[in-house]
Amino acid sequence: MAPAVGGRTLEETPTWAVAVVCVVLVVISISIEHIIHLIGKWLKRKRKRALFEALEKIKSELMLLGFISLLLTVGQGLITNICISEELGSTWHPCSNKQEEQKHLSSSSNQYYPSSETNDRRKLLSLIDSDDGNFRRLLAAAGTGDKCAAKGKVPFVSAEGIHELHIFIFVLAISHVLCCILIMTFGRAKMRKWKAWEMETRTAEYQLHESLRYVGETSFGRRHLSFWTKKPLLMWIVCFFRLFVRFVSVAKVDYLTLRHGFIMAHLAPQSHAYFNFHKYIKRSLEDDFKVVVGISPLIWIFAVIFVLSNTHGWYSHLWLPFIPLIITVLVGTKLLSIVTRMGLKIEERGEIVKGVPVVQPGDDLFWFDRPRLLLYLINFVLFQNAFQLAFFTWSWYEYGLKSCFHDRSLEIIIRISMA
Repeated sequence: MAPAVGGRTLEETPTWAVAVVCVVLVVISISIEHIIHLIGKWLKRKRKRALFEALEKIKSELMLLGFISLLLTVGQGLITNICISEELGSTWHPCSNKQEEQKHLSSSSNQYYPSSETNDRRKLLSLIDSDDGNFRRLLAAAGTGDKCAAKGKVPFVSAEGIHELHIFIFVLAISHVLCCILIMTFGRAKMRKWKAWEMETRTAEYQLHESLRYVGETSFGRRHLSFWTKKPLLMWIVCFFRLFVRFVSVAKVDYLTLRHGFIMAHLAPQSHAYFNFHKYIKRSLEDDFKVVVGISPLIWIFAVIFVLSNTHGWYSHLWLPFIPLIITVLVGTKLLSIVTRMGLKIEERGEIVKGVPVVQPGDDLFWFDRPRLLLYLINFVLFQNAFQLAFFTWSWYEYGLKSCFHDRSLEIIIRISMA
């Protein structure tokens, strides 16, 4: 049997080399599995049930990505043997025709051509200025062992393309895990200063501060109730800019007011002295984390759309990276407006409050009366960021920093900064 194109087969490879590769892969896989198992045991010992379930969900997502990679390996022969017409194969490319010509001319000039291939090379160079269809046909026919080229067609996806897709799936899995860890770390870091506010509620000064006032005279009222709260558009504009004022989306007065409202709605009034609202929020964050780290079928549909959008002429770098930023700003603005609307409800009732105002949260304050919709949007943003970082890292590794996917510095800056 003739040697396979591109390298030796296993029949021609030393068995010790195959064994070494297998041992390395098995050791790495078992080590990763053992580390995940130790993390799960630690979470169980610390009674972090929600985080343990989130870890299991991440494991299932990694297993799904591995299964997709396995299907690509098993079906590689079937996929590469599917032939499509040259006209169909020349559509929706990431590179422009000019970029592809320059790329293949550059690669061809750096290769050594035997004497038997000299005429083929001259023909390729002499016809390089022909129309787009002929150019793509010449490139397809130049590949040795191409069964589709003999039929005057091009492969549906080449073996090299499937190999690159393998690498992208691996990078996406790593990026998704890292983004999950980062969002949990940043969330806990942001909540750390809330602990001091919680401890303040244990002091006698806080518990005895119960003067009678109108809601507009309280710290919460002065922060949220003003002329701009009467107009929904102005309220949204003010809430939008508050996201960027010292990057303090949750003020101390908001935390104390929401704590008081939660206790009055769900617990006995005397619970103020011992209920730890900060610890409750931490547990809620862990519960919500299970939803955020998951990858639903709808998210996979969007992932396919993201891949499809990297077509030349779509200018996806000018709009795709901004989608997570827009959703994040919308969610943050909506949450701040909810706090303001709860204050407006108290003012509309004309109540005189004693101490901290009693706000009344409700599903009607959220979009479509569905609070969990915000979690799904955050889930979408998390996966989109992971996808953007993975795509940039993969394209940099495969094609270099300047390629068809980002041939200008502006595109690189946008992708990285937005993610």
